[in-house]
Amino acid sequence: MSLRVEKPGLHTTVQDLGRAGWRKDALAEGGAMDRYALRVANLLVGNDEGAAGLELTLVGPVLVAETDMLLAVCGAYMTPQVNGDELPMWRPFWVAAGARLSFGAAVDGCRAYVAVAGGGILTAPVLGSRSTDTRAGIGGIAGRALRAADVLPCGSRDAAPAWRAATPSWSRRNGWAAPGWFAPPVAYGGGAADGIELRAMPGAEFGRLREAARSALFRERFTVAPASDRMGVRLTGPPVEFEDVAEMLSHGVVPGTVQVPHGGAPIVLAADCQTTGGYPKAAQVITADLALLAQAKPGDIIRFREVSLSEAQRIYIALERSMTELAAGIQLRLTQNR
Repeated sequence: MSLRVEKPGLHTTVQDLGRAGWRKDALAEGGAMDRYALRVANLLVGNDEGAAGLELTLVGPVLVAETDMLLAVCGAYMTPQVNGDELPMWRPFWVAAGARLSFGAAVDGCRAYVAVAGGGILTAPVLGSRSTDTRAGIGGIAGRALRAADVLPCGSRDAAPAWRAATPSWSRRNGWAAPGWFAPPVAYGGGAADGIELRAMPGAEFGRLREAARSALFRERFTVAPASDRMGVRLTGPPVEFEDVAEMLSHGVVPGTVQVPHGGAPIVLAADCQTTGGYPKAAQVITADLALLAQAKPGDIIRFREVSLSEAQRIYIALERSMTELAAGIQLRLTQNR
């Protein structure tokens, strides 16, 4: 099984859940910016949650299925189509060999994910992961974003016999088919018309902020800057100023850390962030809201809401419980052959 890239989109890469265990060697963990969307997409096609898929950024690609296959698309809405028909998201769909899967610009959100049944995208793993790290030049296809004419090896149809039994009952269209049910996304509750709300805990240097800045951080609105990428989401808005600007020794940082460099414009570190940094840490976005951070595109409004460590843990446990329930629900649909 394989997918051929007809058009690569703006920045399409192979991503799984990351290259764990190498931060001590100064290598970013990387992986999908929106792990929630990738995990759900994989569940929908019967894969392990950590199987590699495609991460689409802002403008999606055009892909051609070189064999019959089962896929799912989750995350940002990029007007997906199969053979010119509108494609429903957050559900599995079957396509026949030769089907053309196309995406446009993101209407809402920033990143979408494509999962393929039978084990996902099977590029060669590097240091335990297939994730593309473009700065290190490893993973995916030659450590780079996809290009036209790339061919992506995918899993075997024989690896998902339950899905082969289920798909004949789906209503068929123009070379593709999908069920009527879907997996409702539950990790995007902080998105609203007046901005994306990211829940965050005060950072290690929060107490060094000026008094006005401490209240402003959790009250004011910030705008996502065009220079944002997989390493960090840069924000513009009211300056976040510290009482002193003395240099700090480099210290460990992780995705979700809100660093404030000289000038007071916060940077929320993302999946490909460095392992250490010397800027003070004003806040830490909770793990459960990193999916929302991944979907923030240039021009979007960001607001921070303060939560405690115990609240962050409760929210994370609730999200993981919902993932367990979703996996069980998908399996039930399979056994019902619908």
